[in-house]
Amino acid sequence: MTISVALCTHNGAPFLAAQLRSILTQTPAPAQLVISDDDSKDGTLEVARAATSEIGEVDVQWIENRPPLGVTKNFEGAIAAASSELIALSDQDDVWHQGKLERALRVFDADRSALYLFTDARLIDAEGAPLGLSLFESLGVSDAELGAIEAGDALPVLLRRNIATGATVVFRRELLDLALPFPESWVHDEWLAMVAALHGGLRVLREQTIDYRQHGSNEIGVNEPTLGYKVSRMLRPRGDRNRELAQKFDDLASWAAEHGYSEEICARLSEKAAFERARAEAPGIRIARLPRIMALAAHGLFPRYASQGWLDVVRDLLQRP
Repeated sequence: MTISVALCTHNGAPFLAAQLRSILTQTPAPAQLVISDDDSKDGTLEVARAATSEIGEVDVQWIENRPPLGVTKNFEGAIAAASSELIALSDQDDVWHQGKLERALRVFDADRSALYLFTDARLIDAEGAPLGLSLFESLGVSDAELGAIEAGDALPVLLRRNIATGATVVFRRELLDLALPFPESWVHDEWLAMVAALHGGLRVLREQTIDYRQHGSNEIGVNEPTLGYKVSRMLRPRGDRNRELAQKFDDLASWAAEHGYSEEICARLSEKAAFERARAEAPGIRIARLPRIMALAAHGLFPRYASQGWLDVVRDLLQRP
């Protein structure tokens, strides 16, 4: 099988050359590299052209979005332009480990039902120094969650939270026949992971296959899951997180019904949406929230659908409006 790399950029000049070197020196090398730039103003395209002209003989396809499309639409365009059987997603500021593509190929060669593969990563700082923490550790990914995915039972995990980070992902092109177009309420990598899970095709490697750079300007960053960080999350204002989750799963439930998924699956997606909406609409006054939150807890919905399980009962009761 051949592999295309879908690399999206936006003002990524400082770190892009290192990432391109790590991609173009893979063994086996990718057959195609799609670079989709979202209206960069810092010389990103010049860096990319210099790096790709110096290294390897990969077919490079250029997309320039003017005006910018945003992260999800940028990736949607890059993915649509990828022509290989397998497609690897790439951020502009990471560094791939040698052997990343080889390990992915082994998984897809051995497992015809695999649709979407994600992995762990090593966290590094802006200068490339290891932070002493893995991506899975920073996300608090548990052995139980990984074991469920390895056992082919990924949907319950993703109904609680997404743990598949797009910067590590390789997926089969045929997944796009199921997943395109991406809905506006979902981020591209989360949507692809969810559709793969609905088809029993989500796979995970516990290995670290990239250096995931944290530099303060990441579109999506991570934090060390210290006790202080967890407490601070509980005390943050509630914001729109639960309302956004409700909308996402409403959209997913409607999509699943339109595409002929089972009544059981559609019911689970709708129940997840209703759960998040009930949390979002709980009263602002803490004591007034108690009946609603405890009713949701009594029905066992927190361990089934909340990202932190029973701990989210405490968070919902403590968070400021």
